[in-house]
Amino acid sequence: MDSLMIVIILIAIVFFWWDSVGAKEKAREIGRRYCVNSDVQFLDDTVELVRLRIRRNYHGQLCFYRVYRFEFSSTGESRFQGVIYMLGRTPDKVQMDAYPPG
Repeated sequence: MDSLMIVIILIAIVFFWWDSVGAKEKAREIGRRYCVNSDVQFLDDTVELVRLRIRRNYHGQLCFYRVYRFEFSSTGESRFQGVIYMLGRTPDKVQMDAYPPG
């Protein structure tokens, strides 16, 4: 019985890791695309996980709700922050700091 529980825990850890990697890649794509559409530069080509919770999606299923932060620049001199809210692997919303036009 103990070995079965260890296997289940290991499978849960692997699933969480796999889901986290996929969600981070999706958030990075969304951040990059959002910056291109806003005519700003997506800096460092990365996003940072700042919050993780469990919430229900629009179908009532439990899933991870992740908040990622990224940085961008409109002029190449100043750095501004943006936030991507992900419900599972689906973007919920994207917010960006106010920035001067480039």
